[in-house]
Amino acid sequence: MRQRIAVVGAGPAGLTFARVLHRHGHPVTVLERDTAPHARPQGGTLDLHDNLGQAALAKAGLLAAFTRLSRPEGQAMRILGTDGTVLRDWRPRPGERANPEIDRGRLRDLLLGPLDVHWGTTVTAAEPTADGVEVRYADGRTATFDLVIGADGAWSRIRPALSKATPHYTGITCLETGIDDIDTRHPELASLIGDGSLAVYGPNRALVAQRNSGGHVKVYAQFRAPLDWHTDPERHLGLTGHPGVDLDDPHAVQAFLEALFDGWAPFLLDLPRQGTAFHHRPLYVLPPDHTWTHTPGLTLIGDAAHLMPPLGVGANLAMLEGAELAEALAAAGDHLDEAVRAFEQTMWQRARRFAAMTMAGLQRLVSPDPAQAIALFDELQPA
Repeated sequence: MRQRIAVVGAGPAGLTFARVLHRHGHPVTVLERDTAPHARPQGGTLDLHDNLGQAALAKAGLLAAFTRLSRPEGQAMRILGTDGTVLRDWRPRPGERANPEIDRGRLRDLLLGPLDVHWGTTVTAAEPTADGVEVRYADGRTATFDLVIGADGAWSRIRPALSKATPHYTGITCLETGIDDIDTRHPELASLIGDGSLAVYGPNRALVAQRNSGGHVKVYAQFRAPLDWHTDPERHLGLTGHPGVDLDDPHAVQAFLEALFDGWAPFLLDLPRQGTAFHHRPLYVLPPDHTWTHTPGLTLIGDAAHLMPPLGVGANLAMLEGAELAEALAAAGDHLDEAVRAFEQTMWQRARRFAAMTMAGLQRLVSPDPAQAIALFDELQPA
């Protein structure tokens, strides 16, 4: 097989696809808008499930390397009440590797290996032509491929060639910050969080802290609100004295969070209080039944195909899809289109189930009744 294959996006989905295809001896062009592997922070840690993300890494021949890099202790989960009472304190058993954690940056480095990525290449569109699929770049250049896989995330530039669907807001938003060197600078918070994650659930809001490597902790404040909540929190959220929040002003955001979590144990508010920069991340999803008319030469995987709430499934599913599609193409010879068509049918059916499940889970985690979040946690924990 010497067809010209390109994947747009060097995230977990695109790189897993390229790495597995490379393992089978087939060339693939990886197009990525980031100018270098570490040009920007890659986000928080990922828990890779043994039957999803880890299965994909096994197909890439990288499971042993992942085992050395991952943090099985990061599977620990502690849940507190808003008064600081410990409600759940789950810790993995020795040898438990169902969902070990790895930082996104380390995962990208692991997947990159020998791949030749075209860094700093921003794709703006793709269009089927008589000669193949023409990919257009932001600098005006074009290139033609026999098959283009859109693995370029929520706001995919490849998706419009296949589907009119666009992500819609879930009604739940997130403010993210981080704490560096927590074990040295804030040992009391480090002890509170433990080796993995900490979560506190209140009515229609939650506070989550998640350990990353190197003493870094991500902190997420989640809450139900209209998309433009920051223009008038007093009206949208009933927070007296907060007519507006400048999202670029960390002091203003911290003051808003103090009001949002008013009445919670003071030491819990130290988590967002220690953050120095905040990122506004409204949660978007695609319809759970999102599909498209099969088009020769084009397909989607990962968030580009089925954006779902960040409940530990999306990246895992994206990686498995990348690996499975690569294996199917490697076995297809000259019959790429038949392989892609069959893959899409399998992907749509599986993704529909996970999208519905994660959306229902998000509604329970940020719920008017915080007991829903505790019940979900209990349902998901191994016996």
